[in-house]
Amino acid sequence: MNQSFQALTDSPWQVIQQILDDKRQRWHSLREIIDAILWLNYTGVQWRELAKKTGDELPWQTVYYHFRRFKLRGVWEQLLDSLVIKERKRQRRAETPSLLAIDSQSVQVMQFINEETGLDANKKINGRKRSIAVARLGLPWSLAVTGANVSDNEAGRLVVDRLKGKVARLEVIAADHGYKVSFMEYVKTGCGWQVDVAQKPESARGFVPEKNRWPVERSFGWLNFRRRLFGDVDKTIESSEAMLRIGFISILINRLSK
Repeated sequence: MNQSFQALTDSPWQVIQQILDDKRQRWHSLREIIDAILWLNYTGVQWRELAKKTGDELPWQTVYYHFRRFKLRGVWEQLLDSLVIKERKRQRRAETPSLLAIDSQSVQVMQFINEETGLDANKKINGRKRSIAVARLGLPWSLAVTGANVSDNEAGRLVVDRLKGKVARLEVIAADHGYKVSFMEYVKTGCGWQVDVAQKPESARGFVPEKNRWPVERSFGWLNFRRRLFGDVDKTIESSEAMLRIGFISILINRLSK
């Protein structure tokens, strides 16, 4: 995993351009705008601090406008989905997986954020919960952000709903004991998929990789290299979800451009 920010060179930009560029005439380069968003995601700076990278030639308001516009149009999700399939093809995998692993991560929010937040009583974290479903390569097929007080079952159902129509080959979702019988029944009844719940041995101490579930833990680890994602600093959960997608997008374009 590369631990330093890499500006968009020709090769990764060509990967993005094939999917993202709508050929519209713009005052500012779309490539520079996307590069600035990726830099913000990696460094964790505030929007107004983008001037440290872009200077006066590319106002931060322009960058934020494109981030928000793409968020509202679902462009970040479309781009991530397309890149995931491209990476699977590059690694000679079928376009869609037969098995996914689901898990959640609770993170703290900044003090000024009060929308869609709550207390995760088990982890003693007041903030938001990130739930993702990934395949063996660690690439996300669905994600959702909720208040941390939302149960894994409820957040998991939201993730599952967003999988519908995207994973034709899916048969099994691997989960931990935080996902109860009601979640299994929801998945089985609504989608026809099986939920395989793994249990860590009672005698085990510390982190123990669980069969079929370790890729999702690795994926959360990847996101730790994006300072914007150490906690949740976005006012809305829609922006939080967009930033998670952008974090994964930055990982994927580095792979695909090699």
